[in-house]
Formats: sequence, structure tokens, C-alpha cells
Amino acid sequence: MVDADLSLLERWREGDSTAGNELFKRHFSSLYRFYENKIDSDVDDLVQEAFLQCLKGRDTFKRQSTFRTYLFAIARYVLFQYWRKKATSHGTVDFEDVSIASLSTSAATRLSRNAERAQLVAIMRTLPVDQQLLLEMYYWEGLDRDQLSEVFDVEPATIGSRLFRARQALQEGMKDSRPGKPEELDAWARSLASDDQR
Repeated sequence: MVDADLSLLERWREGDSTAGNELFKRHFSSLYRFYENKIDSDVDDLVQEAFLQCLKGRDTFKRQSTFRTYLFAIARYVLFQYWRKKATSHGTVDFEDVSIASLSTSAATRLSRNAERAQLVAIMRTLPVDQQLLLEMYYWEGLDRDQLSEVFDVEPATIGSRLFRARQALQEGMKDSRPGKPEELDAWARSLASDDQR
């Protein structure tokens, strides 16, 4: 039995845009559904990229399968490329072990994080500059006391007392909006590092 999609693909490769449009219409819904369950945005872009790669990959397609299986193999490849680019700060991605949930952050979660981070930054800006710098380097850059003592050119013990005072000032500034123990405030502030700092 001849795969009608393969005939459309050949015609599309030869420049027949009508055949390309027909192929797109036939498989758009399936491909869209494939991506929308795995990414928060850019679904249309990935669908387009999958079809583009399908067109470019004519030399690799051995016609041992249907066009549909070929298309989904490409869709999988495009999805993996997408997540590899998104996860550059996390190193390599092992798709046999990692879940979509661990790779993505929903739009609502991102908005909430952005609002909380903006609130934290606003309060930090009311502190003396050295305290703000100290807290940002401690929470978001992950510098320990010895490293901070080098940056601020003071003894580690001095950093300890400065850090204590800065955290107290931050907690005081946050008391109306985020009460809690100092260690809870620390964990929360660390969690608000921007994505490129993770």
C-alpha cells in the first residue's frame, strides 16, 4: 500500500507548496498535541521546526516506515533539542531519567516567582548597599563566608557578624509580608535566584 503522505512529501520537496500545506493540515493536530503536553510555550514554533526538519531530512529518510512515524521521530528530536537549550545551566539532560515537570516551570509559577523576587529585591534595595551586595552574593551567587571575606576584604568573623545583621535587617523589612524563621527566609531567598543563576 502506498503511503499518500510520502507522495505529498516528495511533491513538497520538489517545490509544490500545495502538497506541503496538505501534509501540514493532515498532521498538525497530532503534532500540536504532542508538543502542548510537554512544553509551556513555543508550541507553534516547535511544530513548524518539526515540519522544516522533516523537509530538510529527505536524505536520512529510508522509507522503511510511514511518514507519520518519520514525523514523530523528528518531533522527538526537536523536543529534545528544545529542552537541551532550555536546560543549558543544568548541564546535559538524560531524557531516560528526567521528567518534563523537573525541566519546566509553569507560567503561573514563573509569574509568582518573578513577583516574589521583585518584592525581595525591592526590600533589599532599602538596605545599605553593602548589606544588599552581601545578601545577593550569599543567597544568589552561593558564596560562603570565606569567599565573601575575600570580596569584602575583611576577616571571615567580620563577615559572619555583617551577614547576621544584614539578614536581620532583611527579616525586619519582610516581617509584614513574609514572617518566619531566619532559616526559612534564607531558603526562600535562595529559591528566587534567577534561572540563569541555577
